[in-house]
Amino acid sequence: MSNLIDLIKQLRERTGSGIMDCKKALLANDNDVQKAADWLREKGITKQANKAATRIAAEGVAWVMVNGNKAVVVELNSETDFVANSDAFRELLKKVNSLVLAEGTSEDIEDVKALKAEDGKTINDLFVDAGIKLGEKLVLRRVAIVNKNDDEVFGPYIHMNGKIATLVVLKGGDSETANGVALNACSNNPTYRTMEDIPSEIIDREAAIELEASKQDPKFATKPEAIQKRIVEGKVKKVLGESVLSEELYILDDSKTIGQFLNEKHATVVSFVRFAVGEGIEKKKEDFAAEVAAQFSK
Repeated sequence: MSNLIDLIKQLRERTGSGIMDCKKALLANDNDVQKAADWLREKGITKQANKAATRIAAEGVAWVMVNGNKAVVVELNSETDFVANSDAFRELLKKVNSLVLAEGTSEDIEDVKALKAEDGKTINDLFVDAGIKLGEKLVLRRVAIVNKNDDEVFGPYIHMNGKIATLVVLKGGDSETANGVALNACSNNPTYRTMEDIPSEIIDREAAIELEASKQDPKFATKPEAIQKRIVEGKVKKVLGESVLSEELYILDDSKTIGQFLNEKHATVVSFVRFAVGEGIEKKKEDFAAEVAAQFSK
């Protein structure tokens, strides 16, 4: 079986054809790669290879691994949730996480794919092998490598067995505090750590919007300029504060904000990472009935 997988891998890399087409071609040509490649060309299958690029891998798993002062967050994608929950996919996830945690220094995907395991196989090889076994397009979408100092604390949080993975780094505090903040970051999906992190152009744009909106209120025009300014600033803070971690209500005690909670713990957020599986990927709408009908009409 392993020899056939290697041959399928060679043929797929040479022709760009699908896994099952490569397997069929090899079986029809006594596992001769060159003859199988010619067979695929004769059948016109290689002309369809570009269609694979349109297949969307928007399911998958996001995961966090921590070892000492280093942590890794990865997102691996598949085409279906069924494959994402399979043992083979989870094993691939574990191998990738472990290898990046042990050897990774760059978040560039091509650099990550080139990392080698002890058996000499690269992460890219692992993906090809797993793709052949699972019969789906698999993608290493993104990687975050986070290093901390000895006086800092990691707070990892994984939601719904890998639908969302969050990692928070705190200066001060303890692991319980960090985990609580990570839960908040997972649930509310903030963009910024504090109000000070918001770019000035974002604040200016929101201020212009709020000023124009306030002018629609006749009472606003009767107020002194200094009061108008404070009103606009208050509205800007309220709107933008919804995307700021320190301004969020603490999920485990909504009588205080995350900022207030951290002050009590003498801690501050250094950084955070949040990967939600498939975010930003436009998922293909499937018509299962039409797909089945199309298969039977061939």
